[in-house]
Amino acid sequence: MKTKIALMTAVMAFSYTFAQENPHMKLYSQKIDSIVVSEKSKMNTELDAIDKSFKENKISAEEKQKQRSEIASKYEQIINEKVEAQQSELEDATKSMVKNAVLGKKDTLHGGKNEIALGFGGMKMKLNKDKKTPKDYLRNIELSVSLTGANLTSKDQPFAFYNKDSDVRNTVINSSSFTLRYEDQVGGFRSPVFYRIGFGVRTDKYVPKYGKVFAQDDNTLFVKDFDRGNLRRTNLTSNYIFVPVDLKFVLNPKYIEYNGVKYLDNKKSQLNIVAGIYGGVRVESVMYNKFSNENSKRIVERERVMQGVNNFVFGGKFGIGYGGFNLFIQKDFTPLFNNDARLNKKYGLQIGIEVANLNF
Repeated sequence: MKTKIALMTAVMAFSYTFAQENPHMKLYSQKIDSIVVSEKSKMNTELDAIDKSFKENKISAEEKQKQRSEIASKYEQIINEKVEAQQSELEDATKSMVKNAVLGKKDTLHGGKNEIALGFGGMKMKLNKDKKTPKDYLRNIELSVSLTGANLTSKDQPFAFYNKDSDVRNTVINSSSFTLRYEDQVGGFRSPVFYRIGFGVRTDKYVPKYGKVFAQDDNTLFVKDFDRGNLRRTNLTSNYIFVPVDLKFVLNPKYIEYNGVKYLDNKKSQLNIVAGIYGGVRVESVMYNKFSNENSKRIVERERVMQGVNNFVFGGKFGIGYGGFNLFIQKDFTPLFNNDARLNKKYGLQIGIEVANLNF
């Protein structure tokens, strides 16, 4: 009986602890408390009466032990019957307590809070441990990683991505960007429009056509034939710090109702388009050549570009996405290269895909 009472007391304490975190558990905790405390009090009263009779020599030691055992069995049965009368409720409460103890507080949206998804668009991860209501999911902080194919176009042919007259190769993937951005809803909770503002790093890499390299003199940046050995690798890399500002439009909005209010369900995968602008500052530009000749199998040259590159860039972006799959095109409205660069094309054009999204 002592074991039984100790177990019920432990359950009562366990229930009380979690009832503080889950209001739905409070009623069940109070019922357990009432059953154990009430019946234990009655049992102690009867046991005290037996002890008193023994001290007054009204019963023998054997009779005392027999009566105590009978009383303990009687109250054990009473407690079991009262607990079993509410068995389904107590089982549901216990399951809820155990789940919360192991997994933490339940998301009121009834879905996984931390998610990772792999698909054609790469990896999408959500770390939403502090989000509990639909409103919380309408604003996000996101780290995005993108791979792009960067090329050069002219002012009069701004979207001629594969251009034979360009001084650089037409490469599918040669550049990248990392962006930390904040996203929030525009208008009411049902609005399909979001704004995004961020801070990022963009790397553009341009490779001259075969057998050529970038070079510079005191006043000019240009492309020339390479004649100092066997050219293995060459490029001009420019790094920018940039600030993007976007508007995102959800084309097939899905909704969820919570506490009588209807919200756009931002946890669902939905089709969207993105339009925005960006501005950036060039950090540095470097020419890289790796080659071999009769004297060495591996010669590496790095030279900072001092001529022909503009320090600021401004452009626009348009993209389409579904869930974690996002394609976009970026067009620089200002030229990347200035009049000191003897290049046929000077405006940047990037076509890219977001390969990873970490959502906080």
